[in-house]
Amino acid sequence: MKVVLLSGGSGKRLWPLSNDARSKQFLRVLQNDNMQMVSMVQRVWHQLELNGLGADSYIATGKSQIEMMQTQVGTDIPLIVEPERRDTFPAIALAATYLYSVQSVGLNEVVAILPVDPYVEDHFFEVVKQLEEAINSSGAYIGLIGVKPTYPSSKYGYIIPETANQPLSGLNMMQVLSFQEKPTEDEADLLINNGALWNCGVFAFKLDYIINHLQKNGLPIQYDELLKQYGNLPKISFDYEILEKEREIIVVPYEGYWKDLGTWNTLTEEMGSGQIGKGIISEDCTNTHLINELDIPVVVLGVSDLVVATSPDGILVTDKSASPRIKDTITFNNVPKYEERHWGWCKTLDIQQYEDGNQVVTKRLHVLAGKNLSYCLNRSSQEVWTIVKGSAEFIHNGNRMSIKAGNVMHIPVMTMHGLKAITDVEFIAVQSGPVIMENDSVELYTDWEEIEQHCVKI
Repeated sequence: MKVVLLSGGSGKRLWPLSNDARSKQFLRVLQNDNMQMVSMVQRVWHQLELNGLGADSYIATGKSQIEMMQTQVGTDIPLIVEPERRDTFPAIALAATYLYSVQSVGLNEVVAILPVDPYVEDHFFEVVKQLEEAINSSGAYIGLIGVKPTYPSSKYGYIIPETANQPLSGLNMMQVLSFQEKPTEDEADLLINNGALWNCGVFAFKLDYIINHLQKNGLPIQYDELLKQYGNLPKISFDYEILEKEREIIVVPYEGYWKDLGTWNTLTEEMGSGQIGKGIISEDCTNTHLINELDIPVVVLGVSDLVVATSPDGILVTDKSASPRIKDTITFNNVPKYEERHWGWCKTLDIQQYEDGNQVVTKRLHVLAGKNLSYCLNRSSQEVWTIVKGSAEFIHNGNRMSIKAGNVMHIPVMTMHGLKAITDVEFIAVQSGPVIMENDSVELYTDWEEIEQHCVKI
């Protein structure tokens, strides 16, 4: 069996920490067994490896998330890269063509699709393994995992088995009759009494099921060809495109802890600490969490059931029960002011637009020891770098020099430049020129050895 972990989306429900450059699955707010702070994707990938699924697992992710994904789970993890976001069906279709035409996976191989943000116990992945036998034994086209509900929730979708609590053929699976999306609590209570299960977004199928679906709809089954047409695929979920139209579906029940960590109220329930970052929460606050990524302290006094989250992108103060509404409340689409990259991180400190049409962007960059920035040039903007910490090698129009804290580097328009950190390096970069576009920077080389080949040491 092959496993594909879906890791897309912008995670707007966890704003302001999550943004287009750092989605919710990358937030290091959970604690592992060693009391280290880890992200959702790090936790789930570790569980896959613990349960013997790592060697046959892939991660489907967006083009903009490659660097952060490799930073968090390693460069050896096989990635299936979406050129743009188009919902879960296109992502799964692309993954299927990758397995079929690039990895030469057999058409009878069972493929399990898992979301990146569930919080589950390790034995959940034993149930994932059972999907392979369930698909092969039942002859069903699709297999699901259903969580046995612990309370009547209106936040989840429900799977309604055809013969509740009566396993098929002696195996731990049931035929699916229908689905119910986010019922009222009263309706949910009735569903649970009739044996309904929470839909946790896990499904499995034989590879030929999706390949045949693509062929029937005139879509390519070769990965390279589907990539070219990816922007023309409909933005539709796997549930609407496949599940709601298929009748041959079985469900394998899971009894254990499960939670969707997609909102602040659910995520904070699993955080090991009530506070991350600078600040104070007074003792008379109950069930209140502070997550502060700013360099200034935040003080929370005498309020309960709150989440206070701050980042360079903004500040959120919300009642926990109201926190899911943030996705519908945030309408502005600012450029992310904090990004994690394979070489370190970058924080936008200030953006100013002047009457003469010039724009000045001030950033603080941290480059990890041994890592390097690419060798690039700016088409229309100039930069001034002030080194505030550490030492590095700096390459300027092919000339290499050593720099350290206190040095100031002037980089005119159309000037080639790059940096490699000897120790951890921090510097303030002030970029100025006409309105600075994302494509203003032209990357020439990324590997430092390749960069050195084009330099003359002075």
